Amino acid sequence: MPLNQIYHGRRAASIENESVRVTVLAEGGHIAEVFDKQTGVNPLWTPPWPSIEPSTYDPALHRDTYGAGAEAILLAGIMGHNVCLDIFGGPSIEEAASGLTVHGDAPVAPYAISVSDDGLRLGAVLPLAQIRFERLITLRGRAVGIRERVDSLCGFDRPIGWTQHVTLGPPFLEKGTTRFRASASQSRVFQSVFGAADYLRPGALFEWPDAPRADGGSADLRLFTGEPRSSAYTTHLMNAHPRTAFFVAFSPRSELAFGYVWTPSDFPWMGIWEENASRLGPPWNGQTLTRAMEFGVSPFPETRRAMVDRGRMFDTPTYRWLPANGSLEAAYWIVLQNATSIPESIDEPA
Repeated sequence: MPLNQIYHGRRAASIENESVRVTVLAEGGHIAEVFDKQTGVNPLWTPPWPSIEPSTYDPALHRDTYGAGAEAILLAGIMGHNVCLDIFGGPSIEEAASGLTVHGDAPVAPYAISVSDDGLRLGAVLPLAQIRFERLITLRGRAVGIRERVDSLCGFDRPIGWTQHVTLGPPFLEKGTTRFRASASQSRVFQSVFGAADYLRPGALFEWPDAPRADGGSADLRLFTGEPRSSAYTTHLMNAHPRTAFFVAFSPRSELAFGYVWTPSDFPWMGIWEENASRLGPPWNGQTLTRAMEFGVSPFPETRRAMVDRGRMFDTPTYRWLPANGSLEAAYWIVLQNATSIPESIDEPA
């Protein structure tokens, strides 16, 4: 199980068995690949632009390629599934001046990686968040087990964001074709226009899966859009089943169902972000097709202050408390299945 690989120009490491290969990036810790050997498909998103190590980003050299501002370093190195910690969304003006990037330290930090009989382990110290983050990845057939631990390195309680930003892309993701199911219930559209081609009614409350459109009617979120350009963000309370939460996506072309299963008390919210050729500036350049299923402790990507001010929605907290010098843990599964139609639900392996 090699530790020193190059994956789409990035330093990487992988773990694999006869059914699946999982590849992680040394900088950012992103799960860049969950490659299903039966179908030859990686459902996760590989951006259409060149990927570089976040540590090499230089505004003078890379502004025209990746843009500038608090999200540029993240976008230069983003791929697949990245963790957002300890914020989900953008930094405040003061945080950005201190060097904090969009979604926090975790998706741009350098990670130490090791592979043993226990699996693939990666960890990083996040200097601005004052957090140690660790992730252990194990394989069981066509299922991938993930355990995470967050350790506070400071002596006070504080509210944190912690979201699994799982982004799907082509060829698995296809317009008007890829289907979705989720254990979602109460839902809400982002409260302001989300992108240049947003087609949903801002702030609208609804029940999964029928999101109110701005022009009337509703959009069934169980089917990926077929529009030439679109953008949207909705959030969903994941309490339809008391013991487990899940989403599953299905590609008819590859006859593959791909999903995540987790404990709703760990991550009660799931956001759905859609980007379909709507962002015209770099690095998007009107060429990006993605759908992200972002499950975590917060409903919306927003600043830390907005997250705390929101407090609760649908009688559910919108952040998690990290105790002084304390720890939090969570576990979840990635599941792959052959299918000729979308399963109505998925479960963690027995």
